[in-house]
Amino acid sequence: MTRRVGSIVTEARNEASRGIDRMSIPEIIDLMQGEDRKVIAAVESVRPSIVAAIERAVQTFRGGGSLIYVGAGTSGRLGVLDAAECPPTFGTDPSMVRGIIAGGPEALRRSVEGAEDDAEAGRCAIMAERVSGIDLVIGIAASVDTPFVVGALKEAGDRRAYTILLTFNPDPRFPVQVDRVINPVTGPEIIAGSTRLKAGTATKMVLNMITTASMIQMGKIYENLMVDLRCLSDKLRDRGRRILVELLGIDYEGADELLKGARWEVKTAIVMGKISLSYGEAKRRLEEAGGVVSAALEARSGSR
Repeated sequence: MTRRVGSIVTEARNEASRGIDRMSIPEIIDLMQGEDRKVIAAVESVRPSIVAAIERAVQTFRGGGSLIYVGAGTSGRLGVLDAAECPPTFGTDPSMVRGIIAGGPEALRRSVEGAEDDAEAGRCAIMAERVSGIDLVIGIAASVDTPFVVGALKEAGDRRAYTILLTFNPDPRFPVQVDRVINPVTGPEIIAGSTRLKAGTATKMVLNMITTASMIQMGKIYENLMVDLRCLSDKLRDRGRRILVELLGIDYEGADELLKGARWEVKTAIVMGKISLSYGEAKRRLEEAGGVVSAALEARSGSR
């Protein structure tokens, strides 16, 4: 496959940084911050596409499917990072959001040269994940047509998964058909081709929006608190206690007892404490409300 790397914006030279090798440290930082401010505007410009991606993610999760990120280099690392942060933040099963990086786990720590150029490896990675029509696959490719991502999205599309390309160029032509493109145009980097800079920042912003907003819609948050966390460590058990102290106005010891009675399930403990239900009753009410705490509590108040 012939790539267009030399003709795309993220590989171009930034006129503002041609003399960066002679700048002082304050001048370099001023230049970087000025360029970084452009990222926010670029991401804002594709808001409708981000909203549509979030809606599709929610649909995917409610249908029992998974969100799978695919990328190479920085793009792949950021996808894996976002996926890895979902279980501790939202209490998700690790299979719900997953990340694939060209070159495999080794590429998370060091560059695996040539891995991004292997379209067949991208195809095989999707096959290994057993992607199907209920899944959502988001390919992240700053340079638009990274072969590993191309192969992955082609295979995902053939398997009837919904496919999205996240890229950072004004001309998002892609060698294979995808269902949606998100392309905030972040412009040339201050170091030509170093997409760990503005493109990387934009990637993190977009992925944060997709998983955070979709998980809120899935009931993983109550008010603005992480209530679907898994209390699997002393730190997380302590966070669970503090959440109950905050929401229920009880003391730390009372929160500990309530959490134990709720089998260390914070959401269940909230419903138990708010409307004086047993563990089984609270679980049933949450299930009927689709796991959304506010809906479970509103159902109670509406039944009076």
